[in-house]
Amino acid sequence: MTGRHYRAGTRNSVTHSKHSRCRVMSEQLTVLLAGRMSEPRAEWLAEQLTTDWRIEVWSEDEPFERFAELIVQSDAMVGGRIKGDWPAIPNLKLYQVPFTGYEFLKPEDLPRGCTLCNSYGHEVAIAEFVMAGMLEREIGLSKYDREFREVGWKGRVPGIGPSHGELSGKTMGIVGYGHIGKAVAARAAAFGMRIVAANRTAGDAPPPLDALYGLGQLDTLLQESDYVVVTLPTAPETRGLIDAAKFALMKSDAVIVNVGRAPVIAEEALYNALAEKQIGGAFIDVWYGYPTPEDPECKPSRYPIWELDNVIMTPHCSSRSDESRERRWLTVPRNLDRLAKGEPLDNVAFQGTA
Repeated sequence: MTGRHYRAGTRNSVTHSKHSRCRVMSEQLTVLLAGRMSEPRAEWLAEQLTTDWRIEVWSEDEPFERFAELIVQSDAMVGGRIKGDWPAIPNLKLYQVPFTGYEFLKPEDLPRGCTLCNSYGHEVAIAEFVMAGMLEREIGLSKYDREFREVGWKGRVPGIGPSHGELSGKTMGIVGYGHIGKAVAARAAAFGMRIVAANRTAGDAPPPLDALYGLGQLDTLLQESDYVVVTLPTAPETRGLIDAAKFALMKSDAVIVNVGRAPVIAEEALYNALAEKQIGGAFIDVWYGYPTPEDPECKPSRYPIWELDNVIMTPHCSSRSDESRERRWLTVPRNLDRLAKGEPLDNVAFQGTA
């Protein structure tokens, strides 16, 4: 396949380059947009950049050898996980992930002098998604709609019939008080909920929190919460953090919500707690199994969670709003411009050590 490249500041031409008024680096830099998520953004990125970049593109339907050829020439790469036998990349200065998760990379995977950065801006969409799931749990709007369509009034009159719940007055416990946790807390407060959170370290509780615990005090949070919202990433200290012993501490009608990463909650313990009605229910958006080219119909769990009636299941889509996508992508040209100008990068995750 013929190579495709763009110049910053052009729409679809490779002949008109816009040179930044404040460039620091004298030679033109090259960025590789790698993968199906990044490749379509080439023209948009060329318009957003204020510094001079050559933009190369590659997607998974092209030979990996083409990727290997491009990556060794690149100063920066924008993309997620690219599988294959990577060549040495001593010249790569920035690995920009256009989303939040980067658990597929470790410092030893990248050369010294290369910075891994991720992107935020998804917390609004995720927080609204969390609130929607909790409201569905309390009110059951979809059930009301379905039953009214099917059976009509069924002898009921306004004010008489089954009641629904409220979020107001209930306690939300947020496990992981970062971007997502704070956005969820702000919205829960508007519904009149009491909010506590657990983070890596305890501290004074900023509004709207009633308490900010350390993870060592997670038991306290679990015992008092009606809704437990997990927003943590996967890390050695968070993997399996919520296990069978933790579920035993929760209220019998408590609901666990996971919009962080699945392995934070022990898979078997989650299934057993739900199947045995040890807790009230769950709202799960992140999973233990994902489709691959080799297994496109991969089940989301080793256990038949989809057979349970006390679970709301969604396919890892809580952040998938148009607005969220645009907010996250705006990090990319900002960081490329910063790199070209020799300025500190935003959202640094780690430095390469290889």
